[in-house]
Amino acid sequence: MGYIIYSIDKKQNYFPVPVILVLIGIVLSFIPYFSDITISKETIFMIFLPALLFTSAYQFPLKPLRTNKWVIGSLGTGGLLLTMALLGLSIYFVGNLFISLSLVGAFLVASILTPTDPVSVVNILKKSSSDQRIADIVEGESLINDGTSIVLFTVFLEMYLNSSKFSIGGFISEFLFVSIGGVALGAAFGWLMSKLVHFTHHKEYQIMLSIIVAYGSFYIGEGIGVSGVLSTVTAGLMLSFEFGKNIKEAHFRSSLNGFWGIIEPSLLAVLFLMIGIQSANYLLFNGWLLAVLIFIASLVVRYIVLLTTFKGVPKWRKQFSVNDATLITWTGIKGTMSVALLMGLESATDNGSSMIISLTFAAIMLSLIIQSIGVYPLTQKLSK
Repeated sequence: MGYIIYSIDKKQNYFPVPVILVLIGIVLSFIPYFSDITISKETIFMIFLPALLFTSAYQFPLKPLRTNKWVIGSLGTGGLLLTMALLGLSIYFVGNLFISLSLVGAFLVASILTPTDPVSVVNILKKSSSDQRIADIVEGESLINDGTSIVLFTVFLEMYLNSSKFSIGGFISEFLFVSIGGVALGAAFGWLMSKLVHFTHHKEYQIMLSIIVAYGSFYIGEGIGVSGVLSTVTAGLMLSFEFGKNIKEAHFRSSLNGFWGIIEPSLLAVLFLMIGIQSANYLLFNGWLLAVLIFIASLVVRYIVLLTTFKGVPKWRKQFSVNDATLITWTGIKGTMSVALLMGLESATDNGSSMIISLTFAAIMLSLIIQSIGVYPLTQKLSK
């Protein structure tokens, strides 16, 4: 199924691959053979995420990363924190009009909905817009905010499970430890591989070494209590940086691109089909109005944060227009990471949180489907 959809995508200028795969997955859920297929946080984290994160980081071009590093860094850290805070408050006040929801619970939902997934939109953006900068910022932001969001989620999940109050001091200390530790570990892994790769000229073993870096940095990071996501992302970026300094490394990059270029779409095809199958278990509930309001709130809050950030910095005020803020807002689609965190919430809680899980899953599906479909026409309209 993935092969067919990706083959069609190669022949079309605009084809939202993840949306089509998720919708196919929903249809498959009604077939008895597929009805027992489930996807857990462990499945996504331990099998899919390390490879997908490493590939995205390793293949992300360094030039746009250097050019947009302050924008990407600001949106992926401070911007995400502000988005999570405002979205959490919005969910708390709106949600309590429909259901009983604690402030920590609202922040927990917000932490799930803040990471963005560029898989659905980056290729469409690059094909439909002459301004490649927007696509670079969207893709770069997602690399950083994945790690930031999982740290936020972990902190709020612990508070939610223990029914404890929000502590700014405890939150900051935990956030800094997990984030800095993950970055340091990933930098060490990436640098070490750039040196070890010279011990063999066989491309098969060099590729094996890249698998060790992708999964090893993630597993060790999670094992010692720091961010495995940030570790893997940093390892990929560090490796790309080290290889980029020496033109003799071109054949290494070619071999790795060939391998990971096959792995990435294969994993994504299976993952989005499984997400579609899994979503059928949650989308039949009576809270769709609230889910729609949460989805709208996520867009409004992201737009406010982006516009405030761009207009608040004199240099960026000249570089980014209102149309740019609108397009970056719309391309902040919820995807793989949000589903993984949601599955983590499900496994850690009892049936008492079923409404929260259904609401969040519905908001993710609305984002994935509506925003992905709207990227191309919005880009065309704003480009005129």
